[in-house]
Amino acid sequence: MQDQPVQDAARRRSTRYPLFAPIQVDWGASGHSSHTAEAHAKDVSIHGGLLQFLNSEKYPRAGTELVLRNLITGEEIRARAGAIRRAKDGVLLGIAVELLQPSETFWGLTFWVKKTTIELKRLDQEITAGNVDPRVLREFRDAVDYVRKTAWAVQEWQERQRQHRDTATVLPLLFTERVRRAAQLCEAVNSGLTEHEIKPETEGIEALFRAARRLYINLKDLFGEKELR
Repeated sequence: MQDQPVQDAARRRSTRYPLFAPIQVDWGASGHSSHTAEAHAKDVSIHGGLLQFLNSEKYPRAGTELVLRNLITGEEIRARAGAIRRAKDGVLLGIAVELLQPSETFWGLTFWVKKTTIELKRLDQEITAGNVDPRVLREFRDAVDYVRKTAWAVQEWQERQRQHRDTATVLPLLFTERVRRAAQLCEAVNSGLTEHEIKPETEGIEALFRAARRLYINLKDLFGEKELR
C-alpha cells in the first residue's frame, strides 16, 4: 500500500519544535511527472518535520524523494517523504519528511530561535542550580532577553518582506529595544562604579567614558532645553 508509513527517523533522532513555515514541495522531476505543492511545516527538527499539505489531493507517497523550498528564506534542501498521517475519517493530517542532510538553517530563523531558547532555558536551570552569583545570572538573563527580542524583530522583517508589506515600522522596534538595553547597561555600570567594582584600570573604561560623553551631548541636543529627571 502506498500510504503505508515508513520509519520516522527524524522524530527519533532529535527534538522537534513547534513552528509555522510555508514550504514548496517538488517531486517526481526525474523521468516522471513533475509535481509541486504548497505545505505548512510544523513540529520540525534538524533532521526533518511534519508537513501539512494545503491540497490534500496532491501529495507525495512514502519513500518519494523531495525538494523542499522555504518560501520565506528561499533556501532549498532535499528530503524524503516518510509516514503519512491521517485522521480516523481518512483526512490527511500531514506527512513526515526526513532531510537527507541535517540542517540547522533550513527551517528559518524561527526554528533557530525556538531551539536556542529551549537550550538557554536548560542552561539557565543549570546555572541557577550551580549557586552562581546573582549578578552573573541577571546579566545572562538580560542578554538572552535582548537576543530574543532582536531575533523576533528580524523574523518580523523577513515575514513582511515576503508578504510585500512595509518593513519601515520594524526599525523603531529595534531602536526601542536598543535604547532599553543601553539604559539597562548604564544602570549596571553605575552600580559597578558605586560599589567600586569598576576601577580606573578596568579595561575599556576610557572608551566607555568617551562614548558616554558623546551620547550625553547628542541627547542634550535631542531634548534641547527640556529638563530631564
